[in-house]
Amino acid sequence: MVKTAIVILNWNGLPFLKKFIGNIIENSMNGESLIYVADNGSTDGSAHWLASNHKGVNIIKLDKNYGFAEGYNKALEGIEAKYYLLLNSDIEVTPGWLDKLVGFMEAHPEVASAQPKTHAFDNKEKFEYAGAAGGFLDRYGYPVCRGRVFHVTENDKGQYDTPWEIFWATGACTIIRSDAWKKCGGFDGDFFAHMEEIDLCWRFHRAGYKVALVESAVVYHVGGGTLPYNSPFKTYLNFRNGLFLLYKNLPATDLKRIMFIRMVLDGVAFFFFLFKLQFSSALAVIKAHIHYHREKKNLVEKRKKTMALGTVHPAELFIDKSIVWEFYVKGKKSFNEINQTNLRSRR
Repeated sequence: MVKTAIVILNWNGLPFLKKFIGNIIENSMNGESLIYVADNGSTDGSAHWLASNHKGVNIIKLDKNYGFAEGYNKALEGIEAKYYLLLNSDIEVTPGWLDKLVGFMEAHPEVASAQPKTHAFDNKEKFEYAGAAGGFLDRYGYPVCRGRVFHVTENDKGQYDTPWEIFWATGACTIIRSDAWKKCGGFDGDFFAHMEEIDLCWRFHRAGYKVALVESAVVYHVGGGTLPYNSPFKTYLNFRNGLFLLYKNLPATDLKRIMFIRMVLDGVAFFFFLFKLQFSSALAVIKAHIHYHREKKNLVEKRKKTMALGTVHPAELFIDKSIVWEFYVKGKKSFNEINQTNLRSRR
């Protein structure tokens, strides 16, 4: 069994593979790792190009596009490794990145998943949207990262280099202990894409594991390569999956209250999109709520399985504020402005 399986999920990402696969091979092959590309039903010749140009890369061919979540579930079924390293195809890695992540996991057996700092590929001093320096949730379940609040990203000036335990690690680049992945059930395939890593990390916490940032490791992410940030479909996924996430994972004492407040806030977002004449995004919010209610019976069963994993609820890793209020009303645009002393350094 190989120690680390680096698994890149690809869907019509031939330009990114051509640009970055050589960099990944150069900085990752150390005798204890293998690289896999799981092709999610691509039609752009990605698999053929890889087979012709990089024979050392293992190719897993899936019969259709299963999305990010289920695509990884299916790809990892046939891979035996101590660690899974999930990596987007639009990422440039740096020398030593893999050794730092694996070394951290070896030294911290209580950690199920960890991420490097993610910087923007086109502005390497700035954090990138997907993950930045580690993710958290606010009191109403909205994701926020150290270095990124909503669409605003910060320059990395070392302000988040203190080792921290985090709530969730980005799916763009994350190392996962394979036994924890199997114990907690992998990604929820019904998410398709977006927030599936937050859902999984929440289950890791419930089962008694930790999630962490490895601040010494850095990767550069193009971002938005598969689904643009302003896509109505992405808006739909974010709103729908946000509801899925909360219903599956919130403690019983908070479930009804938080779900009601979230419904109200989503209604505010709907009218905001209407005011901005973003009708496709407004419609996406409506579709998200319709789908959530249609899936309620299925979500009840998933919630039971989640609760059965354990009783740990990492309340100390939530920001006990509304980032919507702090960002849009109070004008606070950075994580440290919003958080101040609410979260403490942990590990």
